[in-house]
Amino acid sequence: MSDVQQRVERYLAVWNETDPAARRAAIDELWTEHPAYVDPLGVAEGRDAIDAFVGAAQQQFPGMVFRPAGTVDAHHNVARFTWELGPEGGEAIVVGFDVAVFADDGRFDRVHGFLDKVPA
Repeated sequence: MSDVQQRVERYLAVWNETDPAARRAAIDELWTEHPAYVDPLGVAEGRDAIDAFVGAAQQQFPGMVFRPAGTVDAHHNVARFTWELGPEGGEAIVVGFDVAVFADDGRFDRVHGFLDKVPA
């Protein structure tokens, strides 16, 4: 899984994509046909639900960007990585980590998100 770092960067780029058509095209490319995303705030099953979940996060945190925070740790078809959300070039207001499970073809199938720092 030598390209896992690039896949994670593309995954985070989806969370930053504000053009709905471009975001959906990226989701369709990066995720399996029946994916799931789960974090403490909700469950999104299927590409439509993931797209809506990302759009809701953008509405909740307008102008904020997701960025990697550290390197990706991966083995077999599983990766874990830390991310931050904050203003471009500014301090993160949210920090979390995700555990991604990839399909055999390298697409995201399941992502389990955890929140380490959230606004008060």
